[in-house]
Amino acid sequence: MKLATRNIALTAIFAALYYVLSLVLPSLYAIGVPNLQIKLEALIASVFGLVLGPYLGALAALLGVCVAWVLPPSGLNPYGVPFLLSPPLNALVVGLVYYRKWKWAFALFALLIGTFMFLPPSQPIAENYIVPIAAIWDKIIALLLIIPTVAFSQRLSDTKHLPILFFFICFVGNQVDNMWGNNVFALPSVYHTLFGYSLADTRLLFLVSPFFYPAVTFAQAIVGTIIAVPLMKALKNTKWATGEKSIIEM
Repeated sequence: MKLATRNIALTAIFAALYYVLSLVLPSLYAIGVPNLQIKLEALIASVFGLVLGPYLGALAALLGVCVAWVLPPSGLNPYGVPFLLSPPLNALVVGLVYYRKWKWAFALFALLIGTFMFLPPSQPIAENYIVPIAAIWDKIIALLLIIPTVAFSQRLSDTKHLPILFFFICFVGNQVDNMWGNNVFALPSVYHTLFGYSLADTRLLFLVSPFFYPAVTFAQAIVGTIIAVPLMKALKNTKWATGEKSIIEM
C-alpha cells in the first residue's frame, strides 16, 4: 500500500472510531477473572484489516486500543496492558489473509497456537494435555479454515456468498485476538503477579473457557461481517481502497 495522505487520514479516523466504540459498547467480564474485561469494540479490528490492509490496519487498531486504554473509562487500567496487542494482531492477520499474504498469516497464527503448548499451564504436557486441548481446539479450527477460505475465495466473491467469506476471515481474526490473550494470561507474570491466580487456578480457567469464549468469538465475527460487507462494497473501486489486490480479485 502506498502511504498516501488519505491512508494516513483513514488510519487516524479508524483509530478514533475504536476509541468512540470503547465508550458506547459494553464489556463482558471474563469467566472467573473479575478484573479482566472482554472489550467488544475489539471486533472492529477485523474491519480495519479488510479496509486498510494488514499494516495500516494493525497500526490503526494499535493506536485505537492504546488511546482507549489511556483515556477514561479505562484510565490506565493495569489489567488491560498484556492484551493491548490482541486487536492489532486481529487486524494484521485479517489483512494478510484478505490481501494475498495468507501464508504469513497462517505461520503467525500457528506460532501463537504452538507457543501455548510450552507455557506453564500446559507443562508437563503429558500430565496436562487437556489444558491446551480446551484452550486451543477452536483456534486450530480457525487456523485450518484459512486454507479453504483462500482456496474458494473466488467462488465466495459474489454478492450471495460474500458474507460467508467475510465471516470466515473475521472469525479467524478474532480467534487470533483470543489466542494472544490465552498466551499472555498463561505467563506467570500475568496470571500470578498481576491477577493473583495460582497455576492450578489458571489451568481450571482454561478448562472452562470452551463453554464461553468460542461463542463470543462467533458472535464477534457475525457483527464484524455485518459491518464489513456493505462497507467493503461501498469502498470498492474508490480512492479509499488500499489499491492492493485481494483474494476475491482475479
